[in-house]
Amino acid sequence: MDMTSLLLLLMAALGIFSNNMPITVAMIVLLLLRVLHMQFMFPWLEKYGLTIGIIVLTIGVMTPVASGKLSLQTLWSSFFNWKSILAIGVGMLVAWLGGRGAALMGNQPTIVAGLLIGTVLGVAFFRGVPVGPLIAAGILSLLIGKM
Repeated sequence: MDMTSLLLLLMAALGIFSNNMPITVAMIVLLLLRVLHMQFMFPWLEKYGLTIGIIVLTIGVMTPVASGKLSLQTLWSSFFNWKSILAIGVGMLVAWLGGRGAALMGNQPTIVAGLLIGTVLGVAFFRGVPVGPLIAAGILSLLIGKM
């Protein structure tokens, strides 16, 4: 077994150990692609995986609006509640950080490994959600002064 497959297996075990299904499934899928000699998928996943993930995440977040559980009146009232106004501001900040992070990851691919390991560890040990690399890269871009 090569070191890359061993690393993916270790990350899957970390996902199992921490009861984090997204990490476990993601690592097993990547490991299966390697074992089944479907490496031709990796460039496509690298190019479109993030976009597809953001689309799926956005669908999940917007489903209450589409299903009618979150009414237009409720959305409108969010502009008059201080907590909702704060949430709008934080949402804008996180979106901005994510944009900076995407640019940084594109411009400095050497930091991607550290961000990914940190995100996987954060998901595994702190019950996080694996949307962290973009935001982490955005925060990193502020700390190192690059984008």
